[in-house]
Amino acid sequence: QGQLVESGGGFVRVGGSLRLSCAASSPTYSINRMAWYRQAPGKERELVALITDEGSTSLGPSVKGRFTISRDNGRNTVYLQMNSLKPEDTAVYLCNGGKIGLGLPGPYWGRGTQVTVSS
Repeated sequence: QGQLVESGGGFVRVGGSLRLSCAASSPTYSINRMAWYRQAPGKERELVALITDEGSTSLGPSVKGRFTISRDNGRNTVYLQMNSLKPEDTAVYLCNGGKIGLGLPGPYWGRGTQVTVSS
């Protein structure tokens, strides 16, 4: 349970936009909070955004004002809309799922999708 599959990564120019998707492909009764993390070479994994089943959201300081997280509960899918992309946004973006109150990150991970922002 709790299998997560990301999609939507790719190459984009500085200032461009991408939308990432994370689909839960199996029953999600063990997940009520979804998050996006990113991992760049030589850097620590960074929490980018999270959203609860009730729609409460939180964004990391480096992406606030540029990224938006949303969800479609009917499709068990979470989205990360990324606008005004910068070279420092280049990373593997990973979807994460878990339960509120049990700490971050949750126990369920996707395999990641590469985002590359070129100048």
